Amino acid sequence: MLGMCRGRRKFVAASLALIFIPALTWLYLSSANITVKPLPLSPLDPQSSAVVGAAAEHQSLELRLRDVEEHNNALRREISRTPRVPTHSSHPSSSRHGNQLHTHSTEEGTGDSEAKKGAAAGNSSDCVPQPVVKKCETIHIAIVCAGYNASRDVVTLVKSVLFHRRNPLHFHIITDSIARKILADLFHTWMVPAVHVNFYDADELKSEVSWIPNKHYSGIHGLMKLVLTKTLPSDLEKVIVLDTDITFATDIAELWVVFHKFKGQQVLGLVENQSDWYLGNLWKNHRPWPALGRGFNTGVILLLLDRLRKLKWEQMWRLTAERELMSMLSTSLADQDIFNAVIKQNPFLVHQLPCYWNVQLSDHTRSEKCYKDVSDLKVIHWNSPKKLRVKNKHVEFFRNLYLTFLEYDGNLLRRELFGCPSETDHNSENLQKTLSELDEDDPCYEFRRERFTVHRTHVYFLHYEYEPTVDNTDVTLVAQLSMDRLQMLEAICKHWEGPISLALYLSDAEAQQFLRYAQGSEVLMSRSNVGYHIVYKEGQFYPVNLLRNVAMGQVNTPYMFLSDIDFLPMYGLYEYLRKSVVQLDMGNTKKALVVPAFETLRYRLSFPKSKAELLSQLDMGTLFTFRYHVWTKGHAPTDFAKWRTATTPYRVQWEADFEPYVMVRRESPEYDRRFVGFGWNKVAHIMELDAQEYEFVVLPNAYMIHMPHAPSFDITKFRSNKQYRACLKTLKEEFQQNMSRRYGFAALKYMTVDNNS
Repeated sequence: MLGMCRGRRKFVAASLALIFIPALTWLYLSSANITVKPLPLSPLDPQSSAVVGAAAEHQSLELRLRDVEEHNNALRREISRTPRVPTHSSHPSSSRHGNQLHTHSTEEGTGDSEAKKGAAAGNSSDCVPQPVVKKCETIHIAIVCAGYNASRDVVTLVKSVLFHRRNPLHFHIITDSIARKILADLFHTWMVPAVHVNFYDADELKSEVSWIPNKHYSGIHGLMKLVLTKTLPSDLEKVIVLDTDITFATDIAELWVVFHKFKGQQVLGLVENQSDWYLGNLWKNHRPWPALGRGFNTGVILLLLDRLRKLKWEQMWRLTAERELMSMLSTSLADQDIFNAVIKQNPFLVHQLPCYWNVQLSDHTRSEKCYKDVSDLKVIHWNSPKKLRVKNKHVEFFRNLYLTFLEYDGNLLRRELFGCPSETDHNSENLQKTLSELDEDDPCYEFRRERFTVHRTHVYFLHYEYEPTVDNTDVTLVAQLSMDRLQMLEAICKHWEGPISLALYLSDAEAQQFLRYAQGSEVLMSRSNVGYHIVYKEGQFYPVNLLRNVAMGQVNTPYMFLSDIDFLPMYGLYEYLRKSVVQLDMGNTKKALVVPAFETLRYRLSFPKSKAELLSQLDMGTLFTFRYHVWTKGHAPTDFAKWRTATTPYRVQWEADFEPYVMVRRESPEYDRRFVGFGWNKVAHIMELDAQEYEFVVLPNAYMIHMPHAPSFDITKFRSNKQYRACLKTLKEEFQQNMSRRYGFAALKYMTVDNNS
């Protein structure tokens, strides 16, 4: 029957080709605007043989004829292709981008004889319409992720999936406590429509697999895909399981639809392993786990969960693992070894996927055979400990594909899936309601809107370690910065040995530049107690107070020193502040310890190692009290004249526009987000501390020095833009009114003082 079907199809194709080829050739040579888009060629397939002939006219004619032949071949394929279910798009070339998707047959372009045999055995039929994914069908994806580095990898994977997707997505992420915190914050602030995320505690699953010795670099988490039938909801029927080092180059719905091709007792969709690992010939005495032929790679798995449960998958894999471990002693490739051992005993379980669903780029793989034979690549898998540094002559091509998503602006992926009802997101609804209540004709509308903008946030972008101190006096330095202040990080780390919490305002591309900068710095890489939290750029203002709040929100110590990135604390300030906690009974009183601020105009400064040296440099004119020439009121209440001779802490009173740098308890109020860019961002915070009856105490032997740098873009706007200054004045007045309402009679002084900032 299959042969008859194909015979009829070839006859029809040949007949139509005889009719259309002359017409198409004439149309092409007359430059008519009718083209048929050829199927994409392999990006790494070598060009056809060089054009023969010296005459330019002959070369031109031959090239033209070759183009015509390509169009003809494309036309033949279009004519012979089986009719599909109509999509919402009327253009034939838009089938991959419409709401309904087709999939390739199992034998299309695999270059793999086993896959073709599988197709001929009944995995697909050329006479049957290809299945599609319904427009609003939810696609379920499971990922195991643990630690800081894997969390970054997940972001790139998710970006590549979101970029191509046309369906609602439900991510099921098995995480340790670190990855859960990072990814929960990220997805919460990403606010991508039609994306749902559930987290599952990997620590609760460790007992299920901890009995299996594993030599793979993924550790115990590399075994957790084995227990997904128990971990994921019992009513979840199927799921796509992905490693974190995966990059999608197509809509994941094309992979989801392959579930329709499963026959009989097939419950696992896998791509053949593209290395010789399971053939056992990589080195002398190499003894791999048992596998069917070359074995299968588990970086991409289609799991039919309901059928697996009926087959008693838990019992099946456990018995197999116990039997093989008696001789193998441990796994080398984590879950992959056990999956392959089960398949070796039960070949009927596996549905072999074409190679392009898992192009494996580890060293010494046969991936080149795959991507030279297929028309397009769908999933790239960096399955090597070296990741992007893998040995592959085409690695630059694949790296560029990966970098496309690595540096892609994630804010652009917040697109709606129109026509697909989704669960009500109360946070999103409340945000939209708040924004709709703002007056768009208000000249300060953009300022007001910024207060409610949700910035995508990736906390703990790099590895972080912190051990709490036993005396409960530890202090974290808190600051924020953008790319133009990156050079200050190493100096601050040299001056402050305690924990640091930094919020960095960066684009996706800048975040990768920062990553390369940090990983190339011996100073930064030697410090594990620095938390780097990326707040991704959005909008026209610098959200300075949001950044401070993000950094404060990740403080793990009882106290925090609220600084700015362009200040260097004195050597030993960390220990001095910890001693002051005890001396001034910070645990039982509400105090804000003031660290006097100075500045230098010299880019090369012999940093004073003591108060005596600092006073000497003040007298010599090398140093000045901070902003003495341009903004005296900001630090005048510190009383620098008294500080020069003080030997004990002394109390000072709040005054208008006071904005010192202080150490406070972790529970102190946040900064007010209505203030963005330059102006009144710290003043408002100090006012709030005063309203909450914090006592300002100046430390007699503490100091910090502001280092010179080019003026920021925001201060330039403040100085040059009249409307900017007018809006800042309006916001300041509104803040003062809010203070009066919140704190009553005690806050009246904030309404009456002469604030000219």
